[in-house]
Amino acid sequence: MKTRTKLSSVDLGATKPATNRRMASFTVREWGELPVGKDGIPRPLARKLQALAERETQRLRVAQPVLRWNAKQNLQAGQVVGVISVPGASIEILPKVGSESTDTARHALTHMLTVALNLPVVASNPALMSTTRADVLEILISVFTDDMLTAARRGLPHRYLQLEDDIPLLRGKLDIRRQITRNVLRIDRQACRFDELSVDTPLNRVLKGAVHRLSQVTRTAANRRKLYELTARFELVSDVADPSREPVRLDRTNTSFHHLHALAQLFLSAYSQSTSSGRERGFGLLFPMNQLFEEFIGRSMQLALAPRVVRLQNRGRRALESDGKGLFALKPDIVVDDDIVIDTKWKQLKPNNPTTLDVSQTDVYQMLAYARAYQARRLVLLYPWHEILPKEGVLRNWRVSGSSTKFDIATVDIGKPEAVRRTLRAIVACDT
Repeated sequence: MKTRTKLSSVDLGATKPATNRRMASFTVREWGELPVGKDGIPRPLARKLQALAERETQRLRVAQPVLRWNAKQNLQAGQVVGVISVPGASIEILPKVGSESTDTARHALTHMLTVALNLPVVASNPALMSTTRADVLEILISVFTDDMLTAARRGLPHRYLQLEDDIPLLRGKLDIRRQITRNVLRIDRQACRFDELSVDTPLNRVLKGAVHRLSQVTRTAANRRKLYELTARFELVSDVADPSREPVRLDRTNTSFHHLHALAQLFLSAYSQSTSSGRERGFGLLFPMNQLFEEFIGRSMQLALAPRVVRLQNRGRRALESDGKGLFALKPDIVVDDDIVIDTKWKQLKPNNPTTLDVSQTDVYQMLAYARAYQARRLVLLYPWHEILPKEGVLRNWRVSGSSTKFDIATVDIGKPEAVRRTLRAIVACDT
Protein backbone atom coordinates (compact mmCIF):
# COMPACT_ATOMS: atom_id res chain seq x y z
CA MET A 1 0.00 0.00 0.00
CA LYS A 2 1.45 3.35 -1.03
CA THR A 3 1.43 6.33 1.29
CA ARG A 4 1.59 9.90 0.11
CA THR A 5 3.68 12.25 2.21
CA LYS A 6 3.64 15.96 1.61
CA LEU A 7 6.91 17.76 2.26
CA SER A 8 6.28 20.77 4.44
CA SER A 9 8.68 23.67 4.81
CA VAL A 10 8.68 26.52 7.31
CA ASP A 11 10.82 29.63 6.90
CA LEU A 12 12.09 31.65 9.84
CA GLY A 13 9.36 34.02 10.85
CA ALA A 14 6.43 31.82 9.87
CA THR A 15 3.73 31.66 12.52
CA LYS A 16 2.93 27.98 12.45
CA PRO A 17 4.60 25.01 10.77
CA ALA A 18 2.81 22.78 8.33
CA THR A 19 3.21 19.25 9.62
CA ASN A 20 2.14 15.74 8.82
CA ARG A 21 2.16 12.57 10.81
CA ARG A 22 5.67 11.60 9.63
CA MET A 23 7.82 14.71 9.33
CA ALA A 24 7.86 18.42 10.06
CA SER A 25 10.44 20.36 8.04
CA PHE A 26 11.86 23.75 9.03
CA THR A 27 14.18 26.18 7.25
CA VAL A 28 16.44 28.74 8.91
CA ARG A 29 19.52 30.79 7.96
CA GLU A 30 22.90 30.37 9.63
CA TRP A 31 22.87 32.20 12.99
CA GLY A 32 19.08 32.31 12.67
CA GLU A 33 16.59 31.44 15.42
CA LEU A 34 14.00 28.69 15.19
CA PRO A 35 10.98 29.02 17.53
CA VAL A 36 10.30 26.07 19.81
CA GLY A 37 6.89 25.25 21.22
CA LYS A 38 3.40 26.20 20.08
CA ASP A 39 4.42 28.33 17.08
CA GLY A 40 7.46 26.32 16.07
CA ILE A 41 9.06 22.95 16.46
CA PRO A 42 7.62 20.72 19.21
CA ARG A 43 9.89 20.71 22.24
CA PRO A 44 10.47 16.90 22.38
CA LEU A 45 11.66 16.96 18.77
CA ALA A 46 13.74 20.06 19.45
CA ARG A 47 15.56 18.23 22.24
CA LYS A 48 16.33 15.31 19.91
CA LEU A 49 17.61 17.65 17.21
CA GLN A 50 19.79 19.54 19.66
CA ALA A 51 21.23 16.28 21.03
CA LEU A 52 22.15 15.16 17.51
CA ALA A 53 23.54 18.64 16.84
CA GLU A 54 25.92 18.24 19.79
CA ARG A 55 27.35 15.08 18.25
CA GLU A 56 27.60 16.80 14.86
CA THR A 57 29.45 19.72 16.47
CA GLN A 58 32.05 17.29 17.78
CA ARG A 59 32.27 15.39 14.50
CA LEU A 60 32.74 18.55 12.43
CA ARG A 61 35.12 20.08 15.03
CA VAL A 62 33.55 23.52 14.71
CA ALA A 63 33.94 26.21 17.34
CA GLN A 64 30.26 27.22 17.50
CA PRO A 65 27.51 24.64 18.17
CA VAL A 66 25.51 23.47 15.18
CA LEU A 67 22.35 24.18 17.22
CA ARG A 68 22.13 25.66 20.71
CA TRP A 69 19.48 26.82 23.14
CA ASN A 70 19.41 30.63 23.33
CA ALA A 71 18.11 32.89 26.11
CA LYS A 72 14.53 32.55 24.85
CA GLN A 73 14.83 28.74 24.90
CA ASN A 74 14.60 28.62 21.14
CA LEU A 75 17.06 26.84 18.87
CA GLN A 76 19.71 28.98 17.22
CA ALA A 77 21.80 27.78 14.30
CA GLY A 78 25.55 28.20 14.16
CA GLN A 79 27.84 28.89 11.21
CA VAL A 80 27.00 25.67 9.39
CA VAL A 81 24.73 24.87 6.45
CA GLY A 82 22.92 21.74 5.31
CA VAL A 83 20.25 19.50 6.84
CA ILE A 84 19.96 17.86 10.25
CA SER A 85 17.18 15.35 10.77
CA VAL A 86 15.75 13.01 13.41
CA PRO A 87 12.64 10.81 13.11
CA GLY A 88 9.77 13.29 13.06
CA ALA A 89 11.55 16.54 12.21
CA SER A 90 14.30 18.09 10.11
CA ILE A 91 15.96 21.48 9.94
CA GLU A 92 17.47 22.93 6.78
CA ILE A 93 20.15 25.58 7.47
CA LEU A 94 20.88 27.91 4.54
CA PRO A 95 23.72 30.43 4.10
CA LYS A 96 23.22 34.14 4.64
CA VAL A 97 23.52 35.56 1.14
CA GLY A 98 22.59 38.94 -0.32
CA SER A 99 18.99 37.98 -1.11
CA GLU A 100 16.32 37.27 1.49
CA SER A 101 14.80 34.65 -0.82
CA THR A 102 14.92 31.09 0.49
CA ASP A 103 15.03 29.77 -3.08
CA THR A 104 18.06 31.97 -3.84
CA ALA A 105 19.90 30.80 -0.73
CA ARG A 106 19.09 27.15 -1.47
CA HIS A 107 20.21 27.55 -5.08
CA ALA A 108 23.46 29.14 -3.90
CA LEU A 109 24.13 26.38 -1.38
CA THR A 110 23.45 23.59 -3.86
CA HIS A 111 25.72 25.24 -6.42
CA MET A 112 28.49 25.67 -3.85
CA LEU A 113 28.28 22.00 -2.91
CA THR A 114 28.30 21.03 -6.57
CA VAL A 115 31.55 22.90 -7.21
CA ALA A 116 33.30 22.24 -3.89
CA LEU A 117 32.61 18.49 -4.03
CA ASN A 118 33.29 18.30 -7.78
CA LEU A 119 29.78 17.04 -8.52
CA PRO A 120 28.80 18.63 -11.86
CA VAL A 121 25.55 16.68 -11.99
CA VAL A 122 23.56 19.29 -10.05
CA ALA A 123 24.54 22.20 -12.24
CA SER A 124 23.56 20.21 -15.33
CA ASN A 125 20.00 19.73 -14.07
CA PRO A 126 18.41 23.21 -13.81
CA ALA A 127 14.94 21.77 -13.27
CA LEU A 128 16.00 20.64 -9.79
CA MET A 129 17.15 24.12 -8.92
CA SER A 130 13.74 25.67 -9.64
CA THR A 131 11.82 23.48 -7.20
CA THR A 132 10.41 25.04 -4.04
CA ARG A 133 9.10 21.80 -2.54
CA ALA A 134 12.40 20.23 -1.54
CA ASP A 135 15.28 21.18 0.69
CA VAL A 136 18.91 20.78 -0.34
CA LEU A 137 19.01 17.19 0.95
CA GLU A 138 16.06 16.14 -1.22
CA ILE A 139 17.64 17.92 -4.19
CA LEU A 140 20.87 15.97 -3.77
CA ILE A 141 18.95 12.71 -3.24
CA SER A 142 17.01 13.39 -6.45
CA VAL A 143 20.24 14.01 -8.35
CA PHE A 144 21.78 10.83 -6.97
CA THR A 145 18.76 8.63 -7.72
CA ASP A 146 18.25 10.03 -11.22
CA ASP A 147 21.88 9.46 -12.18
CA MET A 148 22.01 6.12 -10.38
CA LEU A 149 18.95 4.84 -12.24
CA THR A 150 20.37 5.96 -15.58
CA ALA A 151 23.65 4.18 -14.86
CA ALA A 152 22.01 1.06 -13.36
CA ARG A 153 19.72 0.61 -16.36
CA ARG A 154 22.83 0.42 -18.54
CA GLY A 155 24.31 -2.14 -16.17
CA LEU A 156 25.94 -2.15 -12.74
CA PRO A 157 29.74 -2.44 -12.48
CA HIS A 158 30.78 -6.08 -12.41
CA ARG A 159 33.82 -8.28 -12.09
CA TYR A 160 34.74 -11.96 -12.41
CA LEU A 161 34.75 -13.99 -9.19
CA GLN A 162 36.35 -17.42 -8.83
CA LEU A 163 33.72 -19.87 -7.56
CA GLU A 164 33.67 -23.53 -6.57
CA ASP A 165 30.58 -25.72 -6.89
CA ASP A 166 29.46 -29.30 -7.48
CA ILE A 167 27.31 -29.22 -10.62
CA PRO A 168 25.95 -31.79 -13.12
CA LEU A 169 28.01 -30.58 -16.11
CA LEU A 170 31.67 -29.67 -16.22
CA ARG A 171 32.27 -25.95 -16.13
CA GLY A 172 35.69 -24.32 -16.05
CA LYS A 173 38.24 -26.69 -14.50
CA LEU A 174 37.69 -29.94 -12.66
CA ASP A 175 38.95 -29.91 -9.06
CA ILE A 176 40.35 -33.43 -8.98
CA ARG A 177 41.04 -33.51 -5.23
CA ARG A 178 37.54 -32.38 -4.31
CA GLN A 179 36.02 -34.71 -6.88
CA ILE A 180 37.79 -37.71 -5.35
CA THR A 181 37.08 -36.79 -1.71
CA ARG A 182 33.49 -35.59 -2.07
CA ASN A 183 32.01 -36.94 -5.28
CA VAL A 184 33.67 -40.31 -5.79
CA LEU A 185 30.27 -42.02 -5.59
CA ARG A 186 28.35 -39.20 -7.29
CA ILE A 187 28.84 -39.54 -11.01
CA ASP A 188 26.10 -36.91 -11.48
CA ARG A 189 28.23 -34.24 -9.75
CA GLN A 190 31.39 -32.57 -11.05
CA ALA A 191 33.59 -30.60 -8.63
CA CYS A 192 34.24 -27.50 -10.71
CA ARG A 193 36.25 -24.31 -10.26
CA PHE A 194 35.12 -21.54 -12.60
CA ASP A 195 34.87 -17.76 -13.04
CA GLU A 196 31.48 -16.04 -12.95
CA LEU A 197 30.59 -12.48 -13.74
CA SER A 198 29.18 -10.86 -10.57
CA VAL A 199 27.76 -7.49 -9.56
CA ASP A 200 28.66 -8.12 -5.90
CA THR A 201 31.58 -5.66 -5.94
CA PRO A 202 32.84 -3.20 -3.28
CA LEU A 203 31.62 -0.25 -5.39
CA ASN A 204 28.12 -1.68 -5.66
CA ARG A 205 28.06 -2.43 -1.93
CA VAL A 206 28.79 1.25 -1.23
CA LEU A 207 26.07 2.36 -3.63
CA LYS A 208 23.56 -0.11 -2.18
CA GLY A 209 24.36 1.06 1.34
CA ALA A 210 23.63 4.65 0.34
CA VAL A 211 20.36 3.65 -1.34
CA HIS A 212 19.25 1.77 1.78
CA ARG A 213 20.01 4.62 4.15
CA LEU A 214 18.49 7.30 1.92
CA SER A 215 15.30 5.24 1.84
CA GLN A 216 15.08 5.86 5.59
CA VAL A 217 15.46 9.65 5.41
CA THR A 218 13.80 10.85 2.20
CA ARG A 219 10.49 12.64 2.67
CA THR A 220 9.28 12.99 -0.93
CA ALA A 221 7.20 10.42 -2.77
CA ALA A 222 9.19 10.89 -5.99
CA ASN A 223 12.52 10.09 -4.32
CA ARG A 224 10.96 7.19 -2.44
CA ARG A 225 9.76 5.61 -5.70
CA LYS A 226 13.17 5.91 -7.32
CA LEU A 227 14.92 4.46 -4.28
CA TYR A 228 12.48 1.55 -4.29
CA GLU A 229 13.42 0.73 -7.89
CA LEU A 230 17.13 1.01 -7.06
CA THR A 231 16.69 -1.36 -4.12
CA ALA A 232 15.38 -3.99 -6.54
CA ARG A 233 18.28 -3.44 -8.93
CA PHE A 234 20.81 -4.07 -6.13
CA GLU A 235 19.12 -7.31 -5.04
CA LEU A 236 22.14 -9.46 -5.98
CA VAL A 237 24.58 -7.20 -4.09
CA SER A 238 25.52 -8.17 -0.53
CA ASP A 239 24.59 -6.11 2.51
CA VAL A 240 27.53 -5.07 4.72
CA ALA A 241 27.59 -3.48 8.16
CA ASP A 242 29.72 -0.49 7.13
CA PRO A 243 29.64 0.08 3.36
CA SER A 244 31.74 3.25 3.63
CA ARG A 245 34.78 1.06 4.45
CA GLU A 246 34.54 -1.10 1.34
CA PRO A 247 37.87 -1.24 -0.63
CA VAL A 248 36.56 0.48 -3.76
CA ARG A 249 38.80 0.79 -6.78
CA LEU A 250 37.86 3.60 -9.15
CA ASP A 251 39.35 3.28 -12.63
CA ARG A 252 38.52 3.65 -16.31
CA THR A 253 36.16 0.67 -16.23
CA ASN A 254 33.70 2.44 -13.90
CA THR A 255 34.20 6.10 -14.80
CA SER A 256 30.46 6.80 -15.03
CA PHE A 257 30.10 5.78 -11.36
CA HIS A 258 32.87 7.98 -9.92
CA HIS A 259 30.63 10.92 -9.00
CA LEU A 260 27.94 8.53 -7.74
CA HIS A 261 30.49 6.94 -5.41
CA ALA A 262 31.44 10.41 -4.11
CA LEU A 263 27.79 11.26 -3.42
CA ALA A 264 27.17 7.87 -1.81
CA GLN A 265 30.11 8.35 0.57
CA LEU A 266 28.80 11.82 1.40
CA PHE A 267 25.39 10.41 2.32
CA LEU A 268 26.88 7.51 4.29
CA SER A 269 29.02 9.88 6.36
CA ALA A 270 25.89 11.84 7.29
CA TYR A 271 24.01 8.87 8.73
CA SER A 272 24.04 8.32 12.49
CA GLN A 273 22.72 5.32 14.37
CA SER A 274 22.83 3.96 17.90
CA THR A 275 25.76 1.60 18.36
CA SER A 276 23.79 -0.35 20.97
CA SER A 277 20.46 -0.87 19.20
CA GLY A 278 21.34 -0.19 15.57
CA ARG A 279 18.29 2.07 15.28
CA GLU A 280 18.37 5.25 13.26
CA ARG A 281 19.50 8.11 15.47
CA GLY A 282 19.54 10.87 12.93
CA PHE A 283 21.01 12.26 9.76
CA GLY A 284 23.29 15.26 9.55
CA LEU A 285 24.43 16.47 6.13
CA LEU A 286 26.20 19.56 7.41
CA PHE A 287 29.08 21.72 6.22
CA PRO A 288 31.02 24.41 8.15
CA MET A 289 30.41 27.57 6.15
CA ASN A 290 34.00 28.83 6.48
CA GLN A 291 35.33 25.61 4.97
CA LEU A 292 32.66 25.36 2.27
CA PHE A 293 33.24 28.96 1.13
CA GLU A 294 36.99 28.36 0.97
CA GLU A 295 36.65 25.15 -1.05
CA PHE A 296 34.02 26.63 -3.35
CA ILE A 297 36.09 29.71 -4.15
CA GLY A 298 39.27 27.67 -4.59
CA ARG A 299 37.69 25.21 -7.02
CA SER A 300 35.87 28.04 -8.85
CA MET A 301 39.18 29.90 -9.18
CA GLN A 302 40.81 26.85 -10.77
CA LEU A 303 37.97 26.54 -13.25
CA ALA A 304 37.88 30.26 -13.98
CA LEU A 305 41.61 30.72 -14.56
CA ALA A 306 42.50 27.46 -16.35
CA PRO A 307 45.13 26.79 -17.71
CA ARG A 308 46.94 29.11 -15.28
CA VAL A 309 48.55 27.50 -12.23
CA VAL A 310 46.19 27.75 -9.23
CA ARG A 311 47.32 25.94 -6.10
CA LEU A 312 44.93 25.29 -3.20
CA GLN A 313 46.05 24.96 0.42
CA ASN A 314 49.68 25.32 -0.66
CA ARG A 315 52.00 24.04 2.08
CA GLY A 316 55.39 24.74 0.55
CA ARG A 317 56.51 27.67 2.72
CA ARG A 318 57.34 28.33 6.39
CA ALA A 319 57.02 31.49 8.44
CA LEU A 320 60.32 31.10 10.34
CA GLU A 321 63.63 29.26 10.16
CA SER A 322 65.86 27.77 12.85
CA ASP A 323 69.19 26.06 12.14
CA GLY A 324 68.22 25.69 8.51
CA LYS A 325 64.84 24.15 9.31
CA GLY A 326 61.50 25.77 8.59
CA LEU A 327 59.05 26.45 11.40
CA PHE A 328 55.32 27.21 11.39
CA ALA A 329 53.91 26.02 8.07
CA LEU A 330 51.97 28.54 6.03
CA LYS A 331 48.85 27.39 4.21
CA PRO A 332 47.17 30.11 2.13
CA ASP A 333 43.85 29.19 0.59
CA ILE A 334 44.81 30.01 -3.00
CA VAL A 335 48.08 30.84 -4.76
CA VAL A 336 47.89 31.99 -8.41
CA ASP A 337 51.01 31.87 -10.59
CA ASP A 338 53.12 31.53 -7.41
CA ASP A 339 52.98 35.29 -6.74
CA ILE A 340 49.29 36.17 -6.06
CA VAL A 341 48.11 34.98 -2.65
CA ILE A 342 44.37 34.89 -1.94
CA ASP A 343 42.71 34.05 1.37
CA THR A 344 38.95 33.64 1.82
CA LYS A 345 37.03 34.88 4.86
CA TRP A 346 33.37 34.04 5.49
CA LYS A 347 32.73 37.31 7.31
CA GLN A 348 30.66 40.40 6.59
CA LEU A 349 32.54 43.58 5.80
CA LYS A 350 31.17 46.78 7.36
CA PRO A 351 30.99 49.84 5.09
CA ASN A 352 30.30 52.12 8.08
CA ASN A 353 34.06 51.94 8.58
CA PRO A 354 35.00 53.32 5.14
CA THR A 355 38.76 53.20 5.63
CA THR A 356 39.27 49.56 6.63
CA LEU A 357 35.77 48.05 6.17
CA ASP A 358 36.40 46.53 9.60
CA VAL A 359 38.98 44.08 8.22
CA SER A 360 40.58 42.16 11.09
CA GLN A 361 44.14 43.07 12.04
CA THR A 362 44.83 39.36 12.57
CA ASP A 363 43.84 38.64 8.98
CA VAL A 364 46.10 41.44 7.74
CA TYR A 365 49.08 40.17 9.72
CA GLN A 366 48.51 36.67 8.36
CA MET A 367 48.58 38.01 4.80
CA LEU A 368 51.81 39.90 5.50
CA ALA A 369 53.41 36.61 6.55
CA TYR A 370 52.28 35.11 3.24
CA ALA A 371 53.69 38.09 1.33
CA ARG A 372 57.15 37.60 2.82
CA ALA A 373 57.29 33.82 2.44
CA TYR A 374 55.94 33.76 -1.13
CA GLN A 375 57.59 36.98 -2.31
CA ALA A 376 54.09 37.87 -3.46
CA ARG A 377 53.49 40.82 -5.75
CA ARG A 378 49.80 40.89 -4.75
CA LEU A 379 47.62 39.89 -1.78
CA VAL A 380 43.82 39.54 -1.84
CA LEU A 381 41.44 39.05 1.06
CA LEU A 382 38.20 37.74 -0.44
CA TYR A 383 34.85 38.07 1.38
CA PRO A 384 31.22 37.31 0.51
CA TRP A 385 29.31 40.27 -0.90
CA HIS A 386 26.15 41.39 0.90
CA GLU A 387 23.54 44.00 0.10
CA ILE A 388 24.90 46.89 2.19
CA LEU A 389 28.16 46.93 0.22
CA PRO A 390 28.32 49.21 -2.83
CA LYS A 391 29.48 46.54 -5.30
CA GLU A 392 31.20 43.18 -5.65
CA GLY A 393 34.73 42.81 -6.94
CA VAL A 394 37.70 44.82 -5.65
CA LEU A 395 36.63 47.36 -2.99
CA ARG A 396 39.97 48.62 -1.68
CA ASN A 397 43.45 48.92 -3.23
CA TRP A 398 46.15 49.12 -0.57
CA ARG A 399 49.89 48.67 -0.64
CA VAL A 400 52.11 46.95 1.93
CA SER A 401 54.21 49.58 3.69
CA GLY A 402 57.81 49.75 2.50
CA SER A 403 57.26 47.43 -0.48
CA SER A 404 55.65 47.22 -3.91
CA THR A 405 53.25 44.43 -2.85
CA LYS A 406 49.62 45.28 -3.55
CA PHE A 407 46.96 44.39 -0.97
CA ASP A 408 43.34 44.27 -2.15
CA ILE A 409 40.01 43.70 -0.41
CA ALA A 410 37.44 42.05 -2.67
CA THR A 411 34.00 40.42 -2.52
CA VAL A 412 32.02 37.91 -4.55
CA ASP A 413 28.24 37.42 -4.60
CA ILE A 414 27.50 33.72 -4.04
CA GLY A 415 23.79 34.51 -4.40
CA LYS A 416 24.48 34.68 -8.16
CA PRO A 417 26.44 31.44 -8.62
CA GLU A 418 26.45 31.58 -12.43
CA ALA A 419 28.45 34.84 -12.30
CA VAL A 420 31.02 33.78 -9.68
CA ARG A 421 33.72 32.67 -12.11
CA ARG A 422 33.40 35.86 -14.14
CA THR A 423 33.79 37.91 -10.95
CA LEU A 424 36.85 35.93 -9.87
CA ARG A 425 38.50 36.44 -13.26
CA ALA A 426 37.85 40.17 -12.96
CA ILE A 427 39.32 40.29 -9.44
CA VAL A 428 42.53 38.56 -10.51
CA ALA A 429 42.75 40.75 -13.62
CA CYS A 430 42.32 43.95 -11.56
CA ASP A 431 46.00 44.66 -11.02
CA THR A 432 45.93 48.44 -10.70
